[in-house]
Amino acid sequence: MDAKLPAKPFNKSAFVIRMTLLSLAALTLVGFLTFDYKDLDLGEAVKKTGDTLGTMFLEPHAKHFTVGEAFQQVIITIGLAFLTTLFGAVIALFLALLTARNLSHPVVSLVIKGVVAFIRAVPTVLWVLIFAVAAGLGSVAAVIGMTFHSISYLVKAYSESFEELDDGVIEALRASGAGWWQIVFQAVLPSSVSYIISWTFVRFEINFAVAIAMGAAAGAGGIGYDMFMASNYYYDLREIGFITYVILGFAILLELLARGIKNKLRTNH
Repeated sequence: MDAKLPAKPFNKSAFVIRMTLLSLAALTLVGFLTFDYKDLDLGEAVKKTGDTLGTMFLEPHAKHFTVGEAFQQVIITIGLAFLTTLFGAVIALFLALLTARNLSHPVVSLVIKGVVAFIRAVPTVLWVLIFAVAAGLGSVAAVIGMTFHSISYLVKAYSESFEELDDGVIEALRASGAGWWQIVFQAVLPSSVSYIISWTFVRFEINFAVAIAMGAAAGAGGIGYDMFMASNYYYDLREIGFITYVILGFAILLELLARGIKNKLRTNH
């Protein structure tokens, strides 16, 4: 006799999610069908897009700079991302200790969470432009703006990892007479170090992508500025493709490095 699978009970949240996704899919389809394309031939546009992408990625070349100069510009971009991540991680670590509910006063925690939530809500490029009013467009404004946003991102990530620590461990240390800093260094940081490194690398990868954009938008230099010149000044699709491949190669190397460090930490623990 075949066993019958039990019927899943009605789940209101799952129903709402499915209906929302179906509604968005239906609205997208209606939008494509009713959009005013004017004299644009959609089929021809798709064909030309394919030709453009083929030229960009199948025929890459470096015309206005050498391969060595391209790698040098990528190193500048990585340095920009590294500085902002380093500054943001150090400051965020201290703020996160004051933000975690199990380590700080509820009012202090709530205030800091509200401030960093506001900072995260504003895109990084806007913070860079805000600081550019005082420092001028360039690498200084880019570093300050990216660091500002990195702090808000990492405070949330670090504090949530700190809050996952068993309250019994903290209470036991307090009962034995341990002070706040002793609790932090003996229990909180040792148990959260893998999470801290993981989130820091995630933010580093984000900052690398943002630094590429800031190279053009804020005049911070690096490979982003070269891509801006190739796309808007020279309009050289083949050079854009070459720069894209260089960025992709370094992004893969960063991901492999991050994965290797994470695996080593798991092995040691």
